[in-house]
Amino acid sequence: MATVEDVRRLALALPRTEEHLIRDRVKFRIGRIVYLALSRDETVLGFAFPKEERAALVASQPEKFSLPRASDLRFNWAEARLAALTPDELAELVTDAWRMCVPVSVARGHLGG
Repeated sequence: MATVEDVRRLALALPRTEEHLIRDRVKFRIGRIVYLALSRDETVLGFAFPKEERAALVASQPEKFSLPRASDLRFNWAEARLAALTPDELAELVTDAWRMCVPVSVARGHLGG
């Protein structure tokens, strides 16, 4: 089971990441781009994710993943129930979301390759 502390530890270890409290929600961003956001009750993690792939993600594990609310469908975004994620799944989601928002050179420099 993944926790809010796991999200914070993983996100803040990534270059250029800043944590902000916005409208009573913890969000992690690079500059002005939010790539992770916790629900107010900290049970759901919203994360940057390719729009064209999210229906397949949700269909593959609907007990774990969901679409964002209707007003956010236009964004590259998906959601996950934090308690349903393993630490390894969380690490992959956080890293992939971050990678979508930083320059390729930054990702390459941090992750190698």
